[in-house]
Amino acid sequence: QVQLVESGGGLVQPGGSLRLSCAASGSMYRFGAMGWYRQAPGQQRELVARITTGGRAVYEESVKGRFTISSDNAKNTVYLQMNNLKPEDTAVYYCNGWPGIVGSWGQGTQVTVSS
Repeated sequence: QVQLVESGGGLVQPGGSLRLSCAASGSMYRFGAMGWYRQAPGQQRELVARITTGGRAVYEESVKGRFTISSDNAKNTVYLQMNNLKPEDTAVYYCNGWPGIVGSWGQGTQVTVSS
């Protein structure tokens, strides 16, 4: 299985920005796409963005226009640029394959949006 390590989270004020990174130990695109997911306290994990090997990106409605997913396939790394962050974006963010996972879920990276 591929190991996934997320980083880049932190505490940011509303309107701020963060860039998350996901480093994979091997090939990421077994199922065709890689995704960024998030899980807020008491909520189920949800997919917020995904990207194919060809660079086609799809976003969950609430993050459209604010988040941008990208990848460096040579480095087996996926990024999530998050702008204009809102308190409701507070969650632990994870990366994994889509629609099937490519590795065990990592520790994730905490994003907290608060004034």
